[in-house]
Amino acid sequence: MILISEDVWGTPFQKLEGSFPIIRNDDLWNDPEKLKASLKDATALVVRNRTKVTAEIIAAAPKLKVIARAGVGLDNIDIKAADAAGVVVVAGLGANAVSVGELTLGLALALLRNIPGHDVATRDGGWVRTPGRELSGLTWGLLGCGATGVATAKLIQGFNCNVLGYDPYAKNLAGIELTTFEDVLKRSDVVSIHMPSTPETNGTINAQTIGLMKSDAIIVNVGRGEVINEADLIAALKAKTIAGAALDVRAQEPPSKGEMEAISNLILTPHVAGITKESQLRINQILTSNIELVLNSKPATHAVGALKESSN
Repeated sequence: MILISEDVWGTPFQKLEGSFPIIRNDDLWNDPEKLKASLKDATALVVRNRTKVTAEIIAAAPKLKVIARAGVGLDNIDIKAADAAGVVVVAGLGANAVSVGELTLGLALALLRNIPGHDVATRDGGWVRTPGRELSGLTWGLLGCGATGVATAKLIQGFNCNVLGYDPYAKNLAGIELTTFEDVLKRSDVVSIHMPSTPETNGTINAQTIGLMKSDAIIVNVGRGEVINEADLIAALKAKTIAGAALDVRAQEPPSKGEMEAISNLILTPHVAGITKESQLRINQILTSNIELVLNSKPATHAVGALKESSN
């Protein structure tokens, strides 16, 4: 039995349902005890980012063979516990990179040209033609140069931007000048964040590091919300320490309404960077094909973790 604990569905899963029984409960992620009970007979678990697949959850699923993650980040899954239990973790890594890159570019352009502000003012009867700023020729800094960072870099090639990048694991990326974290912040006009949530990255965008940036620079975060100290960012935006920010991700999701919603030089979107019809189809095809492979005792093609080597 395949258990889906969040809003993951589509044609590939409809086809898979012809071979394996599937139980769907989009809100199951919010009830760990019910999730554990539902996993008793499950051989596969499908999640997005809300389901916390802890060692305790994995232990409650004695028949579990595969965990499929619809998305990029793996911080909600205890990979080591899955490895220890012999459970293969699969993910469509890179399948939504273009989608993330496109929204990153769109948010940057919206900030530089104040599209949301002009829309609100014009709808209210105003006609205030304040100048914006061209992206062409600016310096774009990538914090994180994995699949989404590289996809973003490719999309901005036509804008003749100087592209900087910081990623301790990246080497020799075409068109990207790899440098230090601090140097990216100091030199960039646009900083886009593509980093995962880890003890090393969490809170690295704070009052001190924002203070390194140009006063007319902007931040676009499509990585993980925990990377930014939100209180420090709020203070910086109010003080105009930087020109603006766009957040597709938050430290708490969904967030509680607070100060951010009233800040005019801030754009907020609900963690949709990787969610397009095209990317969801690609991801679902990867997940369903890998679930079928594992449940039929065949090697997965998109495994992560310690079982990656034995699955490829």
